[in-house]
Amino acid sequence: MYPSLRSEYDSGDVAGLDPSDVRLHTIRPVNGKDHGADHDGDDDEDDDDCDADGQSSISKINDKPKKRNLHFKDGRRRIDFMLAWSVKFDKTDKGEEARLARFIFEKNLKKEGLEIEKDERGTETHFAKIHAPIEVLKRYADILKIRMPMREDLSSEKIEERYADWKAPMQSVGTRLWQKTIQLSRQLMVPFSFDETVLPPQSRPYTCPYSSGKEYLFEMPKNEDDYFSQSTRSWIVDYILRRKPYAVTKDNNFAFGIKKMISDEIYTAAFPLHEGHWKAGSAENQRKILYDHWASWRNCLKFQPIDHVRLYFGEKIALYFAWLGFYTTMLVPASVVGLCVFFYGLSIMNSNAASTEVCDTNNDIVMCPLCDVQCPYWKLSDACTHVKVSRLFDNAGTVFFAIFMSFWGTLFLEFWKRKEATIQYKWDMTSFVKEEEPPRPEFLSKLEDWNDMKINPVTGLKEPHLPFWRRRFPIFLTSYTIMLLLAALAVGAVIGVIAYRVSTLAALQLIPAQVVSNHTVVTATAGLIYENASLVTTVTAALINLVIIILLNLVYGYLAFWLTDWECLRTQSEYDNSITIKLFILQFVNYFSSIIYIAFFKGRFVGRPGKYRTIFGGRQEECEAGGCLIELCIQLAIIMIGKQLIQNNFIEIVVPKLIKLIKRKLAKETREQKLAKTAWEKDYILQPAQSMSLFYEYLEMVLQYGFLTIFCAAFPLAPLFALINNIIEIRVDATKFTTDLRRPLAEKSANIGVWYSVLYGISRIAIVSNAFIIALTSDFIPRLVYQLRYSDDGSLNGYVNFTMAYFKTSDFGVDKQPLNISLGQVDMCRYKDFRNPPWEDPNYRRSTVFWHILTARLAFVCVFENVVVVITSLIAWLIPDVPTLLKEQIRREAYITNEIVLKTELRRAHGEEVTRDLIQAINYHISDDESVPRYSPQLSEDGTNVIQRKTLSNADTSATSATSDTKTSSDATATTFSTSGKSSGKSSSESPNSKTYV
Repeated sequence: MYPSLRSEYDSGDVAGLDPSDVRLHTIRPVNGKDHGADHDGDDDEDDDDCDADGQSSISKINDKPKKRNLHFKDGRRRIDFMLAWSVKFDKTDKGEEARLARFIFEKNLKKEGLEIEKDERGTETHFAKIHAPIEVLKRYADILKIRMPMREDLSSEKIEERYADWKAPMQSVGTRLWQKTIQLSRQLMVPFSFDETVLPPQSRPYTCPYSSGKEYLFEMPKNEDDYFSQSTRSWIVDYILRRKPYAVTKDNNFAFGIKKMISDEIYTAAFPLHEGHWKAGSAENQRKILYDHWASWRNCLKFQPIDHVRLYFGEKIALYFAWLGFYTTMLVPASVVGLCVFFYGLSIMNSNAASTEVCDTNNDIVMCPLCDVQCPYWKLSDACTHVKVSRLFDNAGTVFFAIFMSFWGTLFLEFWKRKEATIQYKWDMTSFVKEEEPPRPEFLSKLEDWNDMKINPVTGLKEPHLPFWRRRFPIFLTSYTIMLLLAALAVGAVIGVIAYRVSTLAALQLIPAQVVSNHTVVTATAGLIYENASLVTTVTAALINLVIIILLNLVYGYLAFWLTDWECLRTQSEYDNSITIKLFILQFVNYFSSIIYIAFFKGRFVGRPGKYRTIFGGRQEECEAGGCLIELCIQLAIIMIGKQLIQNNFIEIVVPKLIKLIKRKLAKETREQKLAKTAWEKDYILQPAQSMSLFYEYLEMVLQYGFLTIFCAAFPLAPLFALINNIIEIRVDATKFTTDLRRPLAEKSANIGVWYSVLYGISRIAIVSNAFIIALTSDFIPRLVYQLRYSDDGSLNGYVNFTMAYFKTSDFGVDKQPLNISLGQVDMCRYKDFRNPPWEDPNYRRSTVFWHILTARLAFVCVFENVVVVITSLIAWLIPDVPTLLKEQIRREAYITNEIVLKTELRRAHGEEVTRDLIQAINYHISDDESVPRYSPQLSEDGTNVIQRKTLSNADTSATSATSDTKTSSDATATTFSTSGKSSGKSSSESPNSKTYV
């Protein structure tokens, strides 16, 4: 694979390198101590015999824990990135090629200016430590246009102090009330705030894209290595690692980048180091601070230090936690309203007219059998408990809650856009543009022998080309056909659960005839099961369905990745979008198919006694006397809560602890061996931070959002359970990132990506879904029609009898007659439907009442959908995506930056030296430029309004005249920044000799 490289490597003369530089060196101990790879002083997380940071349980009290060794052996150059490779792989047939590839790759890294030091002491894994000098960091900061803080003397004073006379003498009543409300809310939130003495608030200074030619704009610290944060340093190093080739010849255009090398097993891992250990007793470090004040369970009711999370983990991970925290906060009002609706249902559960009529034993209403032949006649009063519980959720409060959640979903998305815009500006992501992605290593590996090549119009490189109609279209068609079959598998599972419910309910109806026992306990238990046959059937069926859902999710996850790999997508973004669509659709169908069946199909097409519609010879399911809404509630609650308990609590909390416990028991390392491990060895044994880790977190929350919004009318307590789950979820995820995973690369991201579109689509589906649930599944519309049209006194008295149709038992077929006649001879039975009685012609046909109610239901759906859609669209239109003040602050920052650069460059062109005093003077004139009349609302000393005009010096006048042609372009440039973000509103300080005009 590398013939030319091998000869040059063997000769020790590659690109003019000295042979001594070519030799792979091993760091050797000096005076019996290995100074090149000292252990970091902290204890392995699996060691219970000693405290963290290497302090044994018998250490002296005054011993201070050592800080983790994060430097080269000179103790000065900081480790910015680690590379690891397997010693065993080097001994295989491909080992020589791997060593040669690493050699040329590291040679190219050194050419780029990176510094490398190796640790080859291990018997299984060797490491390479990478340091980026400040010159390299500055060069790439200039190339990548990384926004850096400007000098303090350019933005040290607030604009309000400069323009204090612009303030109105009296604020409006509304403004003062709003400010008082904000202050009160902040005081109420104090108990939930994190400790700002340990995690101080991060102010946002004025920033501009770094330019090596305009360093006068930036404040350089005394130690230049501290200018760039560790997350920025690792991000720049990763940018370099992803672009350097590892082949001498140019024949292989795609033999480049650390990702391709890891895919080819040349390296086994590439990661930045954690700052230190997280355990109690460790030396103070950012990782431990985040664990103690963010990830620890004692902080579960506190807000998150998102800015500090961003400094350690980068924008992409911090944005996920910011979104999750915002979503959790927005669940608080939804939970409160849901609880109020629940308590309202409790208050009317026993007192409403429908429950009273059903539970009245004097109403001798005999119901038709629930199944053919085997099931007996039964009395309506037997369903008393079921009807009472159904009224708990099927009431007018449910309609209000459905409308509220529709508005809540819109407000959540709109306020998140504003929050996201603020975050983008505070984190300097307003102008972030994702770089052109190289092909995925897996894409190149699969098509290594592909002959059809095409020049990429962006990069100009030849890449493997897959013709759409001959290659891609058949694969996509097959892939999505398989997806349909997988979705049909979930539907088939639902049909199987339906068959279970029908057969189980029929079997439970036979209990009185089958159970013959003198044992009191057996008889009582059988009677209890018989009385609650419907509830037992519903709960057991939902549990079985939950187990099937979890098993199918495992199958769906494997097949979704297999299908996406088969599609052979070029870039990682295309791959991520494809897997997102597949997994979301499959899991949506898997989780919601049974719920959709109960909500919209169960009991709709069953027929009537004597003429039931059958499927495969069996009767379809019917809704119970209390309706299908309570069954929908039970199904939704079990699937949603069961998913959270099993997936979130068991899989994410219990399973990792069990695995860690097993590893600890199987480990054969001694305590001394654990303490001797270096920082990179300890981080290497942690789980790698996969690129798809955040994908599963987002998918989990988006599915939860679907449970909340699409079926909120059936389960008002869903927001409360979601709130409790998310409080736990934040700490579980935080603990995972700080303790269980290697430090992930600090990737940049300006938004949550495709997930916002998914959330918006779910919100729109929820409006339609809740409209149909209220209209079709609940009894809200029939009750309303009865009160307004058929009730004599406008109440619900007589409503139960109104909903029951009559059936003459002699009209049963001979093969349909019930065998059990425990209630004696029954001539007329009732069933829930709106049909003509047997004495009317035509008998058993849909009655006029049915069509009245159907019309009312459809009318309600149309009115509900249109009203809610119009109002939510109006709310979305009225709430700007970016706060107005934020736009102004962005424009202000861009204006000041451009003006300083233009005027400073002009003076440099005239031969003036750029000094701090010069920059301050220029900034003063920009911030307090009186060349344009400025009106003051305050009165002057003589009681008249004045317009003050300040005369510029000759130098300023000439500078202004010379730059008049460029101001327009700078203002236009400033306007382009007005998309999102939030500024601290700081400006330069006023000159001490300037005169204040009042």
